Amino acid sequence: MAHAAVITVSSSRSTGDGEDESGACLAEFARGLGAEVTGRELVPDDRGLIEERLRYWCDEAGCDLVLTTGGTGFSTDDLTPEATRAVIDREAPGIAEAMRCASRGHTPHWMLSRAVAGTRGTTLIINFPGSPKAVVEAGEAIAGAIPHALDLLAGRSSRH
Repeated sequence: MAHAAVITVSSSRSTGDGEDESGACLAEFARGLGAEVTGRELVPDDRGLIEERLRYWCDEAGCDLVLTTGGTGFSTDDLTPEATRAVIDREAPGIAEAMRCASRGHTPHWMLSRAVAGTRGTTLIINFPGSPKAVVEAGEAIAGAIPHALDLLAGRSSRH
């Protein structure tokens, strides 16, 4: 069973302003993939802190999958993609492209997402949008490919 962590990036939510619905949706998405959610946290829009938490869940906690929600837009404090790029070894552009394409039919702002996905060692990191609705839509678009990606990263052969 894969181990997953969910990081919600939101300055307002991290100070207790409202409920973390997107993080809950993302944890449910991970469980739907058959993963055990071993960690879930809420951090403010702070690039250094986001990088540190991504490294922790990959390197120290040994998660196979790290999912983030929030911080992928055009606001000046949306720094999740930059933090993710700073810690990944290899980008997985098809995952982010598929997520953006999935949003196209639901919002005229679909192309404003700056979310990225990539690998750090044997961990797959994926940035999701910040709204629960968008998390579900994006998750549906990539769910079929994620178990295969995790098998490949773990060195398990699987059929293509």
